[in-house]
Amino acid sequence: MNTPTPPESSPAPALMSVPDAAAFLGLSRASAYRYAEAGLLPTKRFGRRIYVVRARLNEVLESSDSPEAA
Repeated sequence: MNTPTPPESSPAPALMSVPDAAAFLGLSRASAYRYAEAGLLPTKRFGRRIYVVRARLNEVLESSDSPEAA
């Protein structure tokens, strides 16, 4: 039986957990949840779980409209 092999460079998942986003951004887990609650992180809720939308996070990081740039 042949099993499909994943592509060599598989794309990153569209969503990441808030703790994963915190590690990616160099924040504490608590800070990331505070930023998510304040709307500073682009999130999507599925049931009780909160995920950060990776593509929108990249847009936020690349924009010059971020509060840190002011």
